[in-house]
Amino acid sequence: MANNSPLIQGSLVALVTPMHPDNSIDWDALSSLVQYHLDQGTHGIVAVGTSGESATLSVEEHLRVVDVVVKQVNGRVPVIAGTGANSTSEAVELTQKAKDLGADACLLVVPYYNKPTQEGLYRHFMHIADAVDIPQIVYNVPSRTITDMSNETVLRLASHKNIIGIKDATGDVDRGEDLIKQAPEGFDIYSGDDVTAYDLILRGGKGNISVTANVAPKLMSDLCTLAMSQQRLKTEQLQSRLLPLHNALFNESNPIPVKWALQQMGLIQSGIRLPLTPLSENHQQPLSDALQTLGIL
Repeated sequence: MANNSPLIQGSLVALVTPMHPDNSIDWDALSSLVQYHLDQGTHGIVAVGTSGESATLSVEEHLRVVDVVVKQVNGRVPVIAGTGANSTSEAVELTQKAKDLGADACLLVVPYYNKPTQEGLYRHFMHIADAVDIPQIVYNVPSRTITDMSNETVLRLASHKNIIGIKDATGDVDRGEDLIKQAPEGFDIYSGDDVTAYDLILRGGKGNISVTANVAPKLMSDLCTLAMSQQRLKTEQLQSRLLPLHNALFNESNPIPVKWALQQMGLIQSGIRLPLTPLSENHQQPLSDALQTLGIL
């Protein structure tokens, strides 16, 4: 494990990138959102991941978001910058620049679209880890990337001092538990699936990179804390309260629902970039109901 690794655990919000109605980035709202999470007890902030619309931000915007978040957080919680790409050289460049800006760690998604082999995945992530000396969390989300990184490949990568963990967004908790049992010391497994995160943490996962935490930061912080301290009954009770919200936040592609919810809460404006579109009317009421039930709206 890298000597400079921060303690990354608990509820790690996959932060949205707030935008004005004309889809330019709302920098004031971004700073306000970061402060909101610090006040609400979020344990770490993931900037410019999938929820942050990394796919449609320019490189300049991407890096400015990281810079704003790092400066606003000012060392109070870890900041993990999304720096993945399906071009290995681009991922290296983004990761180096995020390090230069002061990010504590980077999150690197499995390359999408070009469908590398398992050996290609291994070489991709090892190349980045060799090139940039910063703690790195690999991110497996086959529902978006098509390519599924096998546990065998993950365990090969876990030997590198800079590769400190994986965000497992498969929702397959048994598979995640298998990784937890085999992983070397210093390599942690994080959930990337809000519906099953509590279960993975109860089985030894170190936290949840969460969409739901955008709108329910205190509840998600509590959930992760309970699960990490093995308070199973209280964890399951809180999870059952949160489940309707988890489900409603994925009625359409993330971050469409969560940005609509944050707009209803008055925390951001309506901007979302094409090809994503605002939340369909038929999904608005179930999400509103879930937010109201939890006292969020």
